[in-house]
Amino acid sequence: MNKESLELLRFCAGAFALELSAKELGLFDHFAEELKKWNRKINLTAIKDDQEIVIKHFVDSLSLLGCLKKNGKLLDIGSGGGFPAIPLKILLPELPLVSVDAVEKKILFQRHVARILQLQEFTALHARVEDLSKSHAAQFETIVSRAFADLPLFISLALPLLKPMGQIIAMKGKEGREEALAAKKSLAGLGAKIVDCIHLRLPSSGAERFLVVVEKTETK
Repeated sequence: MNKESLELLRFCAGAFALELSAKELGLFDHFAEELKKWNRKINLTAIKDDQEIVIKHFVDSLSLLGCLKKNGKLLDIGSGGGFPAIPLKILLPELPLVSVDAVEKKILFQRHVARILQLQEFTALHARVEDLSKSHAAQFETIVSRAFADLPLFISLALPLLKPMGQIIAMKGKEGREEALAAKKSLAGLGAKIVDCIHLRLPSSGAERFLVVVEKTETK
């Protein structure tokens, strides 16, 4: 990335009370360069400009850190080119993380990035999330996604993979609160409840985000 984009990333991280080290900035830089290189051959993302990568991929991913459980195991469903999975892994290197996508070329890219960035305890799976309940039932403290438009569908797929005291976080845009309210009854029928709907604006762009936090309903 160019110098201006790296400085933008540092500034935006600071708005989340994060101070990126030289090593972390280097990892983000290397990730972005590999993303652009692969994107010239295969379609990983429509976002190709350095500053857009910072704002729409990196900063968007980092918005999760404030409400994320820092222990246990994390699952990113529908991670695409590795978002938010890889940015989270860069900043939480000790957190075991599984990234799942149904598109094989995107998973191959994530595995490549994990190798060159030397990310440990990072697993990129080429799979449909519907099939994970057989092999990964009740394994994750936290499950996230920014790829699902349908909140009840995401929650129904995530719940079998969630540990009893775990949390599911759906990353939503400016209509997130309305989506959450509309889904409340459906989620109750699934055995889940919304425990928080965190509103924030991304630094630099000012884009609105809602982080919809869901937990399993307590059973007696």
